[in-house]
Amino acid sequence: MSDGVRCMWMRGGTSKGGYFLADDLPIDTAARDAFLLRVMGSPDPRQIDGMGGADPLTSKVAVVRKSDRDGVDVDYLFLQVFVDQAIVTDAQNCGNILAGIGPFAIERGLIAAQDGDTRVAIFMENTGQVAVATVQTPGGQVTYTGDASISGVPGTAAPIPLAFRDTAGSSCGALLPSGNGVDEIDGVAVTMIDNGMPCVVIAAADVGITGYEDRDTLDADAAMKAKVEAIRLKAGPLMNLGDVTDKSVPKMMLVAAPRDGGAIAVRSLIPHRVHASIGVLGAVSVATACLIEGSPAAALAVVPEGQTLTLGVEHPTGVTECVVTLDEAGAPIEAGMLRTARKLMDGTVFG
Repeated sequence: MSDGVRCMWMRGGTSKGGYFLADDLPIDTAARDAFLLRVMGSPDPRQIDGMGGADPLTSKVAVVRKSDRDGVDVDYLFLQVFVDQAIVTDAQNCGNILAGIGPFAIERGLIAAQDGDTRVAIFMENTGQVAVATVQTPGGQVTYTGDASISGVPGTAAPIPLAFRDTAGSSCGALLPSGNGVDEIDGVAVTMIDNGMPCVVIAAADVGITGYEDRDTLDADAAMKAKVEAIRLKAGPLMNLGDVTDKSVPKMMLVAAPRDGGAIAVRSLIPHRVHASIGVLGAVSVATACLIEGSPAAALAVVPEGQTLTLGVEHPTGVTECVVTLDEAGAPIEAGMLRTARKLMDGTVFG
């Protein structure tokens, strides 16, 4: 790869990373991963010899191709490049990086832009889900300028609504992979849930915190993190994820009663560092947990009535609003939210 590879660097939601066409990367997985580790500068806590930002949220990759699937425009594979380990994993999805897929696909000519708005149907290879992004394309050109704001990102940008369908059990095979709304692990009540992202939801107080601490305080709490990790390792097999020692799922969600007008407050471990905000699909899973009778989240949440519910998930840098639509039996059938994205660089990256 001494000649470099075409790449677009984008902020998607509250994450940032490299967006590649699949045809521009090596076909062999090992060769691809070795290249991406070099691109990011991993393994190194500073990622000084690469493009990564020394944080899991800025060490991400999207691989995109035109889709052959009916009703789908593009296929999207998300890859998490570890910062301080030589690991590239496709074990999870990323709804933040997803926000940039529509604009990227249009800019690369994978789908023709309409005048006004362009809807891009995206198959998420990691989980087999389809999301539809609505991208603003006045005059047939992508615009990144607008008045939409999201927590965790300064300023405003063009809105990119994302609608998800059939998210329940996308990685674990069922919304509640253990079959229970509440289980007990190491004496702690947990809800193991997958509505787009495998998560273990725990009352923050049950692991010795309030749930309102800042990121740095929690990252320094070794005792809490050890307790949470012990629960995570036992939850993995119960969620049909197998041995999760070296996996980035399930995410660990420590919840508390809302304080800023939302439905629930959360501190998210992803899984070994505390998230600066919360992942899109993680927020969807936590919001859904608020609707599970007897769950730690439901015991603390403030939930409105109705069949289409807007649930604000409070996190260290603001509130992420999720919209969950229920069927007549009260089961989630669609989830969505508003994201933004911005093109930062388009050029050649070297590995």
